[in-house]
Amino acid sequence: MNNNNINILSGRAWKFGDNVDTDVIIPGKYLRTTDMSVFASHVMEGIDPEFSKKVRKGDIIVAGKNFGCGSSREQAPLALKYAGITCIVAESFARIFFRNAINVGLPIIEARIDCREGDNIEIDLEKGIVKNNEKTYSATKMPDFLRKILADGGLVEHRKKVNA
Repeated sequence: MNNNNINILSGRAWKFGDNVDTDVIIPGKYLRTTDMSVFASHVMEGIDPEFSKKVRKGDIIVAGKNFGCGSSREQAPLALKYAGITCIVAESFARIFFRNAINVGLPIIEARIDCREGDNIEIDLEKGIVKNNEKTYSATKMPDFLRKILADGGLVEHRKKVNA
């Protein structure tokens, strides 16, 4: 996401529960490749084998607690990003998943919201709010330095820009 206005995101919601681990986000049998299209075509296969066929660019995942638990594989947020997920809203994230998502340029935000699959969700990373069906929810505000990394497309691109 090389987008200067990373602060406001919106999209269709996909709903998942607690403890979505990296093994269901991208099963281990696909980790021998660096082809992002392979990751995208198998994303969330451990929960919904048809997910990759249904997800569209700009969609948002809404989940419960401890999203991204399990292994430290950075392929999990990469698979979500390349499948078209624009942001993940969850009550909480596994810390290594949180860092990996920021590092690869996938916006995430911690909030507990009520929604149904297919709802249109709007996220303001700068203000720390999530909107759904006329309701506004408080979220953990994304610090400026993390939003800058996201706006630059991830940590590697950010460092290239800073060091240029």
